[in-house]
Amino acid sequence: MEIITPTKFGILIETMVLDKKISYIDACLEYCTDKNVEPMSLGRLVNKSLKQKIQVEAENLHYFPKTNALPV
Repeated sequence: MEIITPTKFGILIETMVLDKKISYIDACLEYCTDKNVEPMSLGRLVNKSLKQKIQVEAENLHYFPKTNALPV
């Protein structure tokens, strides 16, 4: 079994999002399905960059209330 670091996980999810044209949330869930891992155990693998992307995606889908952010 390969040990995966937060950096490797972030790259893997980014690749899935670009290649399969799916959301970050869907990519994380697909990873869990493929590796037979519980979604709750991904917390230690999600780096700051990936967490921010998932948060923005969740806010846009109205899963979370929108946070104040400066326009980018």
